[in-house]
Amino acid sequence: MDQIHKRFTIEQIKVLLQGYCQGTIRRTCVEETLGIGKTRFFALLKDYRQSSKTFSLSYQRATPAKLSTVAEMEIAKGLIREKELVEDKRLPISGYNYSALRDRLRKKGTTVSVTTIIQRAKALDCYQPRRKGKAHDREVLTASIGALVQHDASLHLWSPYAQEKWTLITSIDDFSRKLLFADFFPQENTWTHIQAARTLMQTYGLPLCYYVDSLRVFRFVQGRDSVWRKQVLQTDDVDPQWRQMMRLLGVNVSYALSPQAKGKIERPYRWLQDRIVRTCALEKLTTIEEGRYVLKDEVNRYNNHQVHSTTGEIPAIRFEKARQAGNSLFRPFILPKPYTSIKDVFCIRVKRMVSGYRRISLFNQEIEVPNVSLREEVEVHLIPDRERNVLEIKIWWENRMVHSIAYPLNSFSRVHFSSFVNTSSLVEGSAKLNNR
Repeated sequence: MDQIHKRFTIEQIKVLLQGYCQGTIRRTCVEETLGIGKTRFFALLKDYRQSSKTFSLSYQRATPAKLSTVAEMEIAKGLIREKELVEDKRLPISGYNYSALRDRLRKKGTTVSVTTIIQRAKALDCYQPRRKGKAHDREVLTASIGALVQHDASLHLWSPYAQEKWTLITSIDDFSRKLLFADFFPQENTWTHIQAARTLMQTYGLPLCYYVDSLRVFRFVQGRDSVWRKQVLQTDDVDPQWRQMMRLLGVNVSYALSPQAKGKIERPYRWLQDRIVRTCALEKLTTIEEGRYVLKDEVNRYNNHQVHSTTGEIPAIRFEKARQAGNSLFRPFILPKPYTSIKDVFCIRVKRMVSGYRRISLFNQEIEVPNVSLREEVEVHLIPDRERNVLEIKIWWENRMVHSIAYPLNSFSRVHFSSFVNTSSLVEGSAKLNNR
């Protein structure tokens, strides 16, 4: 049906609205005559009542009716580049992202709708029909921020121009869906996950529970027996380093038994992954430091500007509203006794026996341990600092630190500090149980 101003004159519409105001014409009659709905009727009535003399239906189009040649060229260029990324088997993306292309064009000064981009994509053979996935009822299971933090990692080639893959580690609050932590690491191991937890807890406090998968960084899982191996340790008989840290801080840990059970963090992963890969490819980024700038920008967009499809709110605003209302299960971070340094909480722990010469052996290094009885077991805290190339070693006995020493980190280049478990029944070689 044609627009109202093409079917009626302004005077004819004024007569109908005036009749409604005087009570001589019913609203339904005006709507049927003009061929409009209730919402449109009251919008016209509001304009008429504000100024009946200057009432008009004329308007100025906010955007041009036709895209400029430059805009068309930018859209085509962006779509062709999208196609190259989708067809690159090395990258962890498999479909087109027209919303991301719209946002990139907007930054360059070209305002265009996603519908228009899709029309051009079909014409240029840069279109894939959306796959119909299984219906999934998404819901928020927690009632407070800090009740559940979902934690995960993803290893990918984030830029086709990078020489190596990077690991993205993220933590998301279940209630608000806010990303509390997100950063790239050269590799994934126990130490990187300990660093991620430290940053989150120092920023927001101690959550009630962490939700992770069953990888050996987080949990020792024993497989089935075979004729070649006698099963000695059962599942959860050994506490990995990351789990020891959580137990020390009083933070519960819950384990997902399948990737599908971690959908709430997998979806933000796909969103971040899709946009970060495209930006890194378009800007030809090669280093992890450059990738961190892109990650920071996308996390800011997700947390502070994008309405979440499940909660219907912007994650940062939902988080802050809950915090101000006292609806939070985050506890203040307090050092557990007897520790006086945060390094003794977020560290790698191993146990050693003091020899008859009052020494311990650590990675082929003989370290003197003063003020400790012979044949006593001590707990050794290892704090690697790669930026300063220092390995700080602290030795604890009977709830007090008895010795502290530092070594050049490159002296232990063959040692993987992420691969240790701590139990009195295991020897140093059992450290392999905690390898990813």
